[in-house]
Amino acid sequence: MVKSKLNTCKKTKYKKRGIKMKSAKQIATALLVGMFTFSAVGCSMVEKRPEAINSKVVATIYGNQTITRGEIDKLAKGTVEQLKSQYGDSYEKNEEAVAALKKQKEQILTSLIDQKIFLKKAKDQKITLTKDEIKTNVDDVYAQYQQEFKTESEFKSQLSQYGYTVAEFKDQLKNRAISNKLIQQVVKDVKVSDDEAKKYYDSHKNSYTQSPNTVHLAHILVKTEKEAKAVKARIDKGEDFATVAKQVSTDGSKEKGGDLGDIQENDSNYDKTFMAAALKLNDNQVSAPVHTQFGWHVIKCIKKTEYPVKDFNSVKDDIKQTVLSTKQKSVYQKTLKKWESQANIDKNEKNLM
Repeated sequence: MVKSKLNTCKKTKYKKRGIKMKSAKQIATALLVGMFTFSAVGCSMVEKRPEAINSKVVATIYGNQTITRGEIDKLAKGTVEQLKSQYGDSYEKNEEAVAALKKQKEQILTSLIDQKIFLKKAKDQKITLTKDEIKTNVDDVYAQYQQEFKTESEFKSQLSQYGYTVAEFKDQLKNRAISNKLIQQVVKDVKVSDDEAKKYYDSHKNSYTQSPNTVHLAHILVKTEKEAKAVKARIDKGEDFATVAKQVSTDGSKEKGGDLGDIQENDSNYDKTFMAAALKLNDNQVSAPVHTQFGWHVIKCIKKTEYPVKDFNSVKDDIKQTVLSTKQKSVYQKTLKKWESQANIDKNEKNLM
């Protein structure tokens, strides 16, 4: 991502648009149940607005539990400050900034709804924390956050900028721990057999090589398919790829003849469509035009470097953990979807903005 700004992504790495998580002591992360992380930067004090706005109901759960605009805005302040730093105080006039803020608020709303569902289910199942669990998940975690600051006073000041007291912050840590304990109950019976692990290994061998497989790539980025076809025709006629890249590519890599260097095959920072096309190429082969969110590419595979695959038994435990996490996530998501269907959720998203 591009530092603490909305990523424009027309650089060497083709990453998705989004707001980068900045350290800022990561307080905001703990203010939700922990199902997602959102951007946090140093924030100003709570903006004073009419109570009528803060009290607008954005969602109702179980018919009697509400989530208000004020709750959403409190947790979105980090994003607002980040947008102000990029677009200025008039960020609300920028369509891209408004869209990013709306998306962020939608994520926060989803997380708050899930939190209320988790806590109700935990209460129904009489799930509570022991003294040791409170120490580990509340007191010790609080201390870890506090250590990120020079003084306790500075930490409390940062909390207050999010509109929280120490007690409220600890309540959020406790709620997160209870929710996680509930989730562990949901997935506790999920197991992974050796056969499942072997099947995964056989279909993901490139992920278990002695060293990561790499591919040395170059590319030419243009705006239209017509331009990309013209580029491909020039290359097919024998023109030098690097020379053409310097002449017509709109990407920052053009000065290097489109050279992107060595890229690990499983590098998730690159656009999936781009990488899928690149990995199909052999050494010195040039692709047909490839369309991604960034435009049209003509890709050249300069050289692939592949390494021997590790023995199954040497990676079996790691694979089991990977498969277990995937299966647990699936069980959790299905259970959450079921709970959501039972929660009588009524959203009024027009009150988000």
